[in-house]
Amino acid sequence: MDKLVRGFLDHLTVERGASPNTVAAYRRDLGRYTDFLRARGIDDPARVSEGDVSAFLAALQAPTDGHVPLSTASATRSLVAVRSLHRFGAAEGFTAENPAAAVKPPKTGRNLPKALDIAQVQALLDTPDPDTPMGLRDAALLELLYGTGGRVSEIVGLDVDDVTSMLADPDAGLRLFGKGRKERLVPVGSYARRAVEAWLVRGRPGFAQASTRPSPALLLNSRGQRLSRQSAYGVLQKAAASAHLDVEVSPHTLRHSFATHLLDGGADVRVVQELLGHASVTTTQIYTLVTVEHLREVFLSAHPRAR
Repeated sequence: MDKLVRGFLDHLTVERGASPNTVAAYRRDLGRYTDFLRARGIDDPARVSEGDVSAFLAALQAPTDGHVPLSTASATRSLVAVRSLHRFGAAEGFTAENPAAAVKPPKTGRNLPKALDIAQVQALLDTPDPDTPMGLRDAALLELLYGTGGRVSEIVGLDVDDVTSMLADPDAGLRLFGKGRKERLVPVGSYARRAVEAWLVRGRPGFAQASTRPSPALLLNSRGQRLSRQSAYGVLQKAAASAHLDVEVSPHTLRHSFATHLLDGGADVRVVQELLGHASVTTTQIYTLVTVEHLREVFLSAHPRAR
């Protein structure tokens, strides 16, 4: 099993171009799976049956001593990893067939993404202090997250060279690299462009001097190195606290807000799909449920005969 898992993870990294975070998630899920199989005396992929895979899925959701059952979403993610592993194993000749092919994921309710309203987003974007280098950096980060709908990993992964064309030509847009290094071009509004330009001119040079090894990264930490995803999350948490927002806020919240506000404004779902970099429009369509729920709330609160 270990040889199969190593080969599969190498396949994800080299051939499919999966991000380090994706590979780490697969490694974690598959480690749990191989531990489960070993406890059943199975260390050969050819001996794994459909019943073993089903038993693993059931074990993930069963409370036991020292084990908190996984949520439906987490169990489904683990099963996806297992099915992908065995599909790879069958294709590469480790097994004659895929024992996980017929195992279905547990049914889940449809969780609507949480989005901020426009006033809350504005309050969040108003928190960085434009008179300090740190504030200029935080403003650039927040404006890019909301202005492009980019994933936090895509935004902190930008280099200075990536924004040169965008700043020189407002119509040029910004190239983002999503899952599997899929490239997409997104337009960038004047607020985000001005925030990035202010950071490059008045903030970044001072941060860059803190390191003896210059970084090409657009967004830097106080040591002059690339801002991490964790630090970006901290910036957002600080901004949410300063804006006195009483809701949970993460970098993905701004991505949700970006999509929801576009659809509320009349954007076509296919356009939003392209901007978000979703492979399937089905993923994007969940945002249409958000806007329908918003319409329902407005109707119930505003119409005299709604209740």
